[in-house]
Amino acid sequence: MEDSYTPVAYEYREVIDDQIVKKTNGKIFFWAPGQVLDEVSGTIVRQEESDQGVFIVLDSGKTVRIDRIITLFGKPGAAYGEYEAFSRCPR
Repeated sequence: MEDSYTPVAYEYREVIDDQIVKKTNGKIFFWAPGQVLDEVSGTIVRQEESDQGVFIVLDSGKTVRIDRIITLFGKPGAAYGEYEAFSRCPR
């Protein structure tokens, strides 16, 4: 099911924590509901856990579930492999 949270490797959470400390500002590409490629820009202020998964919260107030992140400030995220597979599919 697309809406189910998929646990991510701890190193992705560490990368996010590192970007929070550095106050990195930039673009984050992710899979939005319906397998739509989307993006947000800003600085991550924190990670939050809920019954729906783990999310990053940006300075704009926008949230992104971390298992849906394709790239985080140009670095591969937890959903990067899914994006690569999608890009290789014939249309």
